Amino acid sequence: MSLTRYTRPVDGQVRLLTKVARMYHERGVRQADIASALNISQAKVSRLLKRAESVGIVRTIVTVAPGVYAELEEQLEDAYGLAEAVIVDVDTDADEAELLASIGAGAAAYLEATLSGGDRIGVSSWSQTILAMVDRMRPFTVRGATEVVQLLGGVGAPEAQSHSNRILGELARMLGAEPVYVQAPGVVADPAIRDSLLRDPSMQEVTRHWSELTMAIMGIGSIEPSDVLATSGNAFAAEEREGLLAQGAVGDICHRIFRADGTLVRGELDDRIIAIPVENLMSIPRRVGIAGGARKLEAIHGALAGGLVTTLVTDLRSAEALAARS
Repeated sequence: MSLTRYTRPVDGQVRLLTKVARMYHERGVRQADIASALNISQAKVSRLLKRAESVGIVRTIVTVAPGVYAELEEQLEDAYGLAEAVIVDVDTDADEAELLASIGAGAAAYLEATLSGGDRIGVSSWSQTILAMVDRMRPFTVRGATEVVQLLGGVGAPEAQSHSNRILGELARMLGAEPVYVQAPGVVADPAIRDSLLRDPSMQEVTRHWSELTMAIMGIGSIEPSDVLATSGNAFAAEEREGLLAQGAVGDICHRIFRADGTLVRGELDDRIIAIPVENLMSIPRRVGIAGGARKLEAIHGALAGGLVTTLVTDLRSAEALAARS
């Protein structure tokens, strides 16, 4: 049992229904403990849980009711030129796993509400946040997209390979779309190897798909790689990261490194990447960045400053910090 977006106007009862449902279904808090924490009877907790199910709050994912942070979303949209900001409620004491789960659930809800069936979607394939989104989706009853294409090399160390393939394969299955894999690493030893791989017929076909995308779904990475990326063989070495930091790097999207002001860090490292070119990326009409938490704040800000994303899905605390900096 899990939760979904609620579509009626927000009021105190809706907020209480959402709070109780999240505590019970997402955090595993017992009904007696919920009653104690909220100063209500256990019988009322039980009735609220049944009510949450009957009105459609309880389904697959958990998000706050629409409009709760409408003013803050509009503030971010105006400040950073976004087409849309989606803010997800996350408990202040949530750990990173809970943060990922909540942002992933919010991103899944966003896709369910906005996909029309005709999109050709590019996906970054080494993102824990994107994986959290895929894990919280359910199969579309009608086709959600025509194809799902990897944006970054998907071949890595065997123990981490399943992560990349799972994101693409599962998302394609959920949407009823055709998967298109990149049969190459994300980072190679030198530019000559990169150029040789890009001349391969299979990569030429992927390049064609990259030029036809209508939407991108991307994690926003910090310079320090996630555990999955670090073990995949697709992360920059420690000394390379030090060099990037010296050039002012704060984050990356599909291994395209950028500074706090959004300008790109070009050079030899960038020439070793097998990923969608920045020019192709920027031509995609809808570019959805999904990230949150204090560790990612500088990277998110840089991505927004550079116009790399047109839609941001993030948590409330990050949204507040970004609004304060605008």
